Amino acid sequence: MILYDISSVIAPDMPVYKNRDEKRPRFVTSKNFSSSPVYEGRLDFDLHSGTHIDLPLHLFPEGDNSDSWNCTHSFTRSYLLDFSRIKGDRITAGELEDKTRDLKMDWHQSFDRTGFTILLKTVNSKLDKFNFSFVFLDHSGANFLARQNVTGVGIDALGIERDQPGHPTHKALLKSGIWILEGLRLDGVPEGEYILALLPLKISGVEALPARAVLLSPDSMPPIYR
Repeated sequence: MILYDISSVIAPDMPVYKNRDEKRPRFVTSKNFSSSPVYEGRLDFDLHSGTHIDLPLHLFPEGDNSDSWNCTHSFTRSYLLDFSRIKGDRITAGELEDKTRDLKMDWHQSFDRTGFTILLKTVNSKLDKFNFSFVFLDHSGANFLARQNVTGVGIDALGIERDQPGHPTHKALLKSGIWILEGLRLDGVPEGEYILALLPLKISGVEALPARAVLLSPDSMPPIYR
């Protein structure tokens, strides 16, 4: 069995979106051994820092919140597409169509049984600090994926889009019922097919869920996922 942990590490000095201090996690020691027989701590943590799932409430006032998360999404067939060598700063519909052709992928014949997720690997995974010019999925790429049998889309950036007025990438995916997974770490993971094990915290009523994400080789799961 092949296994890759593709989650971000939660730490005070972790990369956070646009280096904003309010997004940086804060660890607080509430009890220590100098005054107590036990050691305990608290975590003040922005839901959009590190590896997390964006839900419709993030963009739409009447959108579904975390209570809508279905555990059937926690184990899905997945294909990691490597865009770490693209020349520009965005993944477009054209880039996705070229990749489909190069890999001889047939979206509907290959991934029509349980739904699937697409993970986008870029040069973002090689960086250990926030890059204001990170590679992102643009509106045309989001519309392309929305036309496929896609359950979710993930990327190795803290945002799936960058400075697009009106957030069209988020809206194109979320309106199509496609959840968004941000903050992945994909360096060293080869392009190809996997099983994505995605286990978010069970938090009620919020617009985003911190998650642990792991990729497994397809032969490690029951036949329905293969």
